[in-house]
Amino acid sequence: MSLRKNRARSSARPLTFLLEASLLLSFVWPLSCAAVEASRSAWRTVRIASEGARPPYNYLEHNKLAGFEIDLARDLCARMKVYCSFTAQDWDGLIPGLLAHRYDAIMAAMEITDEDRKKIAFTKPYIRMPSAFMTLKQHATLDTTPAGLVGRTIGVEAGGTHEAYLGDVYKQSEIRPYATLEEAILDLAEGRLDAVIGDKDALSDYMKKRKEAQCCVLAADVPRDPAYFGEGIGIGLRKEDKALKAMFEKALDSSIADGTFAKIRAKYFDFKIN
Repeated sequence: MSLRKNRARSSARPLTFLLEASLLLSFVWPLSCAAVEASRSAWRTVRIASEGARPPYNYLEHNKLAGFEIDLARDLCARMKVYCSFTAQDWDGLIPGLLAHRYDAIMAAMEITDEDRKKIAFTKPYIRMPSAFMTLKQHATLDTTPAGLVGRTIGVEAGGTHEAYLGDVYKQSEIRPYATLEEAILDLAEGRLDAVIGDKDALSDYMKKRKEAQCCVLAADVPRDPAYFGEGIGIGLRKEDKALKAMFEKALDSSIADGTFAKIRAKYFDFKIN
């Protein structure tokens, strides 16, 4: 009789263990799901800082922030289902203000750099500004490849990434550095250069605003090489705000996929920027 009781108790132990495990799982699983859901809904308000001093990316209009990045931010916030507020902040104070929790994100035409990555995190780029060659209208079909510009003279702003790029890639061209991009364009207009290289937004803006540029056209984009021109412009965030980064990137992907990003871009740029 005693042996039977021991056997009965022994056979009951696995059933008891399974029952206890089932009860524990039914208790823990909802908690883990709730934790995930809570992390998704933790961000109800996102405070975004911008400089307000670099049109068309960002600028002040009637003392309020406006521009491409502000319109894009509003679209992203709507997709993230959060309320967004905007703060104007001078450039030097942008990263310190983020780290001091005065706001939660930076959208201020901020290039993704290794130096800034030591202090903050960035989303994937939302702008990869192309570089381009400008030339005279009568040379609009000029071949701007390294082979096509052999023996030609190229103007470039001194001390920047474009000068370094030309020095490495256009070794058989004459590279002529200038103190400013404007000076290079003026020499191009006078026929002293065959081409000028620069950021496409700067060249395009000059052509729209300065009569001296009526002589010229944008000939071709420069193949983008991150080794020279960087990764692009991203949203700056605190390193610990990983959930917010994921939210921004998901919203950005969605905006690009359904064409909204392109519609916003077209209000400010005549060419693709990503």
